Amino acid sequence: MSLAVVRSRALVGIRAPEVTVEVHLGPGLPTFAIVGLPDAEVREAKDRVRAALNHAGFEFPARRITANLAPADLPKDSSRLDLPIALGILAASGQIPAGMLANHEFAGELSLTGDLRPVRGALAMALASRGHSFVLPAQNAPEASLSGAGAILPARSLIEVCLYLRGEGPLPRYSGEAPGETVHYPDLSEVKGQAHAKRALEVAAAGGHSFLMIGPPGAGKSMLAARFPGLLPRLDESESLEVAAIHSAAGGFDPARWGQRPYRAPHHTASAIALVGGGANPRPGEISLAHNGVLFLDEIPEYPRSVLETLREPLETGTVSISRAARQAQFPARFQLVAAMNPCPCGYLGHPSGKCRCAPDVVARYRGRLSGPLADRIDLKIEVPALPVDEFTASAGGEPSSYLRARVERARDGQKSRQGCANALLGVRATEAHCTPCAQGEALLRQAIARLSLSARAYHRILRVARTIADLACSEGIAVAHVAEAIQYRRLDAAF
Repeated sequence: MSLAVVRSRALVGIRAPEVTVEVHLGPGLPTFAIVGLPDAEVREAKDRVRAALNHAGFEFPARRITANLAPADLPKDSSRLDLPIALGILAASGQIPAGMLANHEFAGELSLTGDLRPVRGALAMALASRGHSFVLPAQNAPEASLSGAGAILPARSLIEVCLYLRGEGPLPRYSGEAPGETVHYPDLSEVKGQAHAKRALEVAAAGGHSFLMIGPPGAGKSMLAARFPGLLPRLDESESLEVAAIHSAAGGFDPARWGQRPYRAPHHTASAIALVGGGANPRPGEISLAHNGVLFLDEIPEYPRSVLETLREPLETGTVSISRAARQAQFPARFQLVAAMNPCPCGYLGHPSGKCRCAPDVVARYRGRLSGPLADRIDLKIEVPALPVDEFTASAGGEPSSYLRARVERARDGQKSRQGCANALLGVRATEAHCTPCAQGEALLRQAIARLSLSARAYHRILRVARTIADLACSEGIAVAHVAEAIQYRRLDAAF
């Protein structure tokens, strides 16, 4: 037989479309060509496959070898096609039977010794290969098994796979389970004082709202942000699969973190591509890696304004579309934005010590680095003032994170049963249906809109925050006190 067909998968964003590897051995001078839009990594498979076959004791055919990667208009990247190409050559040359290839899919990088090395995107490929047995490197098996797809057959070398296809050796189905470790986040009770900020964190966690903390250095902003993930409920099955598929496509998924919300804190020198994703072969950025989790931007005015402006659409839509000349990809990006900043360039505006000497125009330019449209999309803006001496010298106290998390989970459960999502994700019609305040609350909100010159977007966001505050209070309706507290979280809008 001079023609063999092997099934595999490509990776486009977080999708894994099928790739058919067709290997033909023809007459002519010995050559080895790979066609079908392969990139440099795929073209280099020729040398890896040749060395792996020779080292494993197989004969490399001295014929004209053509490996076609179909569909031809789909770009192919990564080294995951090494194993399918090698098996296609062996089947086409009659060194292994081709009968079992039809019911299997294969992916894996080959070392020069024939060992299999892990590849990125194993979970996405396993999700797409439902109905087929999937043969892949042993290191990828725990990740791929999370898909709940067909049989996952881990292998450590090319020889193991060939013996299995010949019927001379077993390739046992992976049956282990990836252990889910309990992450011990720092406890909120370790933060001294800042009762107002802790209350804002509870509201943000309960409704899935974004928030901004403004305060001088050493007030506890970073401590509060680091403890915020400990207030969030665990992910459900579908959310966990979404998170795992994104991290798998990026090549950084750890099965031990299954079911845990991601927490990303990029440095302020991050570029726009690092934040939203991109590249010649589009990969997810920080906002997608924070999907269903938290994105913490410390010292947010220090980020280039052009980088911050890329957050505006994802904050509204929950997705980001990456378009390049030859490739397009869409990644989910439904994250909770947590940001922190100083009140002025020196950081001590309003400090009791009176250290600040920043001129008003300097302060205005500093705050202007965070544009009005982006600031308008942040639900809660709170001040984190410097602590008095008697507070930061006292013993740590306050409610532990577990108490707040219990209240957050109760509020989230109520939101799911009422509307099927967190309050922050409500659309305009759903907001009007589920977030209608009482008459006094409506009158107070109208008055606040006029005095604070708030936008229509801010009006709906205040209603959603008020609905979250009512949920925490186990209230069916939105009372005037709930509206008043929600308005307090928008009183800093004028600063931007």
